Amino acid sequence: MKNDLIVIDWPTKLFANLDVSENTRLEYGARIRLFIEYVQKNGFTKNSYLEYKRYLAKRTDLSVSTKNKYLIVARVYCKELNRQGYLPVDVTQNIKSFQQSKKHKRDGFSEDEVQKILAYLQTLPETHATWRIKALISLLILQGLRQIEIIRLNVRDLDLASKTAFIQGKGQDDKEVVDLHPVTVTALKGYIKKYRIADGALFTSTSNKNHCQRLGTRTIRNIINPILRNLEIDKSCHGFRHYFTSKLIQSYKGDLLTVAQYTRHKSLETLQIYNDNIKRKDDLPRYYQTFSSINFQSK
Repeated sequence: MKNDLIVIDWPTKLFANLDVSENTRLEYGARIRLFIEYVQKNGFTKNSYLEYKRYLAKRTDLSVSTKNKYLIVARVYCKELNRQGYLPVDVTQNIKSFQQSKKHKRDGFSEDEVQKILAYLQTLPETHATWRIKALISLLILQGLRQIEIIRLNVRDLDLASKTAFIQGKGQDDKEVVDLHPVTVTALKGYIKKYRIADGALFTSTSNKNHCQRLGTRTIRNIINPILRNLEIDKSCHGFRHYFTSKLIQSYKGDLLTVAQYTRHKSLETLQIYNDNIKRKDDLPRYYQTFSSINFQSK
């Protein structure tokens, strides 16, 4: 533990030896910087990981979820240093993550917000960029795809004649078939025809710097977020998946097993959180009515 340079200078090399996806490796590389900066400033001891957790706990600018992401990456890093013999002990042992509520912190898009987005799309000129936006939003709204699932799509994954696509889900090595909504099929056909895509990645960059390279999740957000800001909708791209899931639960009247076939959630516990949120919102009028006689306004 005397050689702080090992801790400071080797994150990229160390993460290269992990059995994780390239996307996860890139995320680790970005998030480990905070731990490296902390060690550079405070030195490295057998208590550094615990002290780093306490430092994160005091950060009021980070959510519990974000704190856990930083803490987990530091844990992976320190454990790997120990596994490869650079640290004599596992400094992360018996140190827990931050306790985090399983309930969703933010709602998905409302029906009004989705209709607002669709109305906006109708005003756009029939350009290449418009067809790409429509294709992306159809996959977000009507298929509930995660951003990572969208950027992994290849042209050969699509069978538009049978209205199906092969999706590589989050944390999955294999692909699974999903049914495409007819509106999604139309949007994808228009996009593919406009861009004359025959093979390779379905969505590629049009910038001079990264021309024809596969889009990243950040680029998807850079395409969608300006639209949301323009429409004064304070939601993120992940809100589309929340909308997709909630809409299905409402339509299938809480039949979570059937809904899971479309959302591809591995655990019904996650879907139950959605179901509970829907029930809570449906019950709000009765809750409001219960205290309708309470009024602090002067008469």
